[in-house]
Amino acid sequence: MPAVVVVGAQWGDEGKGKIVDFLAERADLVVRYQGGNNAGHTVVVDDREYKLHLVPSGVFYPAKLCVIANGVVLDPEVLVHELDYLAGQGVTRPNLRISPGAHVIMPYHIKLDGIDEDRKGKHKIGTTRRGIGPAYMDKFARVGIRVEDLLERQVFLEKLERNLAQKNPLLEKVYGVQGYTADEIAGPYLEHAERIRPYVQETSEIVNGALDNGKNVLFEGAQGTLLDIDFGTYPYVTSSHPVAGGACVGAGVGPTRINQVIGVVKAYTSRVGDGPFPTELLDETGNWIRERGHEYGTTTGRPRRIGWLDTVIVRYAARTSGLTGLAVTRLDTLGGLPTVKLCVGYRLGGRVTQEFPASLRALAEAEPVYEELEGWPADLGKLQAYEDLPPSMRRYLGRLQELTGVAVAITGVGRERVQTLQLKPVF
Repeated sequence: MPAVVVVGAQWGDEGKGKIVDFLAERADLVVRYQGGNNAGHTVVVDDREYKLHLVPSGVFYPAKLCVIANGVVLDPEVLVHELDYLAGQGVTRPNLRISPGAHVIMPYHIKLDGIDEDRKGKHKIGTTRRGIGPAYMDKFARVGIRVEDLLERQVFLEKLERNLAQKNPLLEKVYGVQGYTADEIAGPYLEHAERIRPYVQETSEIVNGALDNGKNVLFEGAQGTLLDIDFGTYPYVTSSHPVAGGACVGAGVGPTRINQVIGVVKAYTSRVGDGPFPTELLDETGNWIRERGHEYGTTTGRPRRIGWLDTVIVRYAARTSGLTGLAVTRLDTLGGLPTVKLCVGYRLGGRVTQEFPASLRALAEAEPVYEELEGWPADLGKLQAYEDLPPSMRRYLGRLQELTGVAVAITGVGRERVQTLQLKPVF
């Protein structure tokens, strides 16, 4: 009954969708445990590209059960559009379950997110403006509206009226923008409720029942370790827990049930939004990697900041999530460079450290210490096994293992599902 958590080991956008899709072939359930539609997962199957934001990446395997668990914040309009999108791709009846305990993103969350980001000016966080943070704020303030409330018309209307009595004065008197009437929100939201009603079921019971019956369960996180609300580069973080421990709270399973944690690592580093980035490349090499890797946000379209792979970060992810294996993606993107670099430490205050600093100021001052390795060809051909990889690429992966203390379990050498090599068993 293996339970495997897939986490991002950098700032997100590591290619988790591809790895989840690959591992889903051997899973019975795929469970999304946190975040919202601020995440974007891209899956390529038979040379066709699919973009998802809420539905787990395993949806393209019809026999797999996909779960949106209680730790997710759910925008019903986005989910309905995604269901329509899937129907247009031939997935007309997705095998999907939604937790009644998932919190609902409301229009005022989205408006407040944008206003607050604008007011921060040069201190902005770089959010996707999708209402994620304000929805989590309401959740922890115990005034949130959950999916189960949305399905009960009278309960929903009562909670909506109560919340608008708080939000409208904030919008109108503090921020000077138009508030909402209950009717303009209730109409479309109650319509969305009927679209998602058939999928709503107690998901913690489903997941634990699957584990009890020896099923393989794959937990899919959004974002990455350095965007975790506690362990990320605060305040330039998301509002939930992408680390492996978030799967337990976000899906309602005990930590003793988790068997493996796979950290997804891009062969270089990228991030979206503001904040310190020690290995950032502000030169032609960075631009070349960005264009070759199509490094633009799935959700926002924003160009991603690019840097060399930072093993200090990966070591930190290994510690905070208990990584048992690495999945290294986008090796093909670096193909054609004569040399590649690995950040092996930071020079801080006259000394070199391999520990990730707790201070944001220290991280901003950190000078990366690099090792330079031989590059590999741009054309990798049809690789079938680890032994087929160019020797220089194998040396790169071997050095990554040495520096992080975590074995490479999977490598990605292209965008297609078949361009994935498994080095050690996960399921």
